[in-house]
Amino acid sequence: MSKVKNQKPDVKNFGYTNEVYKIQKQGARFLLINTDGEVATAPVGSVMRRKAGLEGKAVRGFKNRKGKDTFRIVDISEYNMLVAPLKEEGVVTIEEPKTHDEIKRIIHEDSIKLKPRELVIKDLKWKYLVRSAVRGKNIMMTGPSGCGKTMAAKHLVKQLQRPDFYFNLGSTQDPRATLIGNTGFKKETGTHFSESAFVKAIKTENAIILLDELSRAHPDAWNILMTVLDEGQRYLRLDEAEGSPIVKVAKGVTFIATANIGNEYTATRVMDRAILDRFVNIEMDVLNSEEEFGLLQLMFPNVEEKELKAVAEIASHTRDVSRSEVAKLSNMVSTRVSVEMAGLLYDGFGLMEAAEVAILPFFSQDGGMESERTYVKQLIQKYITTTDEQLFTGPVETADAKNEEVVW
Repeated sequence: MSKVKNQKPDVKNFGYTNEVYKIQKQGARFLLINTDGEVATAPVGSVMRRKAGLEGKAVRGFKNRKGKDTFRIVDISEYNMLVAPLKEEGVVTIEEPKTHDEIKRIIHEDSIKLKPRELVIKDLKWKYLVRSAVRGKNIMMTGPSGCGKTMAAKHLVKQLQRPDFYFNLGSTQDPRATLIGNTGFKKETGTHFSESAFVKAIKTENAIILLDELSRAHPDAWNILMTVLDEGQRYLRLDEAEGSPIVKVAKGVTFIATANIGNEYTATRVMDRAILDRFVNIEMDVLNSEEEFGLLQLMFPNVEEKELKAVAEIASHTRDVSRSEVAKLSNMVSTRVSVEMAGLLYDGFGLMEAAEVAILPFFSQDGGMESERTYVKQLIQKYITTTDEQLFTGPVETADAKNEEVVW
């Protein structure tokens, strides 16, 4: 529909019914952006624009009960569902050149501007994550525990401003009840079925559904999810019996799963290849000491730099040693633990005190002076500068000085 700029249309007959606009703040102004990504002119009052803009909502035109055209504030998903290119039968929609250029701009330019500072992920992987979500792909986030998989998924949900649902499958004891629902009986009404929150989620258009800790899920959960995740099926059967009711996955629903894949993770299972093939895989990187230090400094600017550097270097050292050919450690300090350590330092704990409660419990004491815990204690002691924090003295064996005698 053509719109004449700089000409206020007749508010009683302006023909904007069902048109949806997002609000973009520019200086002190709140502009209307149409589904082509262009600044549009429409008789929406400044108060409504400001309110919708501050609340992250959209504005839609409609006819009221008297048949007159007017506007109301709606959820941003009503705008997103009109502009987001969605898959149909597993094939990416081919857009008009102008629309495709806008999509590429969102992926390669806007997404980088919106990437949160506290999320340490390579630009390439962040763009791939955004692109996969925009295209309605199922996304598998993999990597070591505490590396930021769930954080990245949650930040993506926040930036796309779509309806979102969270399910921790690692803590699910009854997959059928969690993913499908429960059948109950009441004397007054007889047998009845109560659908799960997951069923409600998959019926929500353009929803992003986070399946956390999928690698810890019971195999029954994987079996239930097979048809839900399959591009050619996209449905959930409410009962195993032939001819039982099915629920179709709504248009535009994206699934994001997180998984720890590897023998070092307890309570994880070898995931069925059929499940893995239903996702695109985005592997989160383990941070090096400089990246870790930058993150900690951003989160805790009031903690002394030397202490934050110590935490980052200790964490990085455990990662290098655990991945070496002759691994002296079977575990590593995750970024999640590093952040907890920095938080303890911020609250006045000493480095060794923080390490005792946040790091050492992750390492075995088996072997006495040759144990993993002793090795990590010696590593931490290298960074201690106050004598009241020293746990013991003796040779400190590190990757750089294996036989160096350190006197404290």
